Amino acid sequence: MRKTSYVVTAVAVILTTVFTVLSLVRTDWVVAKYDALNSTATYQAKYGLSTVCQRLVITLPGGGFHKFECRDFPDRKKDDCEENQFFCAAWTSAGYAVELAIGFGALSLVTILIGISTHSRRRRIWRAVAGLVILHSVLQLVAFSLVVDLYRTGRYPTFEDAKLGPALIFNTVAWVLGVLTATSVIVTGMAADRGKRWAAGNRAYQPIDG
Repeated sequence: MRKTSYVVTAVAVILTTVFTVLSLVRTDWVVAKYDALNSTATYQAKYGLSTVCQRLVITLPGGGFHKFECRDFPDRKKDDCEENQFFCAAWTSAGYAVELAIGFGALSLVTILIGISTHSRRRRIWRAVAGLVILHSVLQLVAFSLVVDLYRTGRYPTFEDAKLGPALIFNTVAWVLGVLTATSVIVTGMAADRGKRWAAGNRAYQPIDG
């Protein structure tokens, strides 16, 4: 593969990793908002993969009350993980999957840097790069599937009237871009192995028969 192809791949992997990190640190995979007491009280909860942030606002004629706090999520006691083991295990697994995806994204970049150092390495390293990017994307897809399923089935009490938030969009962009990147690497790498000049560059190589 051309060095340019690896540079483009590196940029794409950096973008997917950035989106993945954003999805991990944000606390709005699922957002629930409720109005009560004739709209004088508003409760909002934003759920991240490891944190939930809750806001309660009460508006009264003579003043009001405002409370905001974040805590670990899911919590074994506060979120009743003893009875809702499936939800807690699945949500925690989604967080671990995204963390692992970030690791594979970083490893992909290291592999690309090693691969572009010599022409002989560029000929071989595309397979490893493609494999790592695929793992990077699949893990994010796993997190996406787990969260969407938990949201869709209302596994957590406040999810029934909640909405999916921006963090899930970042996650979706990351794994879709990752799949496209891996596909591009595979197509370009296979073309380079067949000696296609557009993929292999000026020093295109041909397989040795026999």
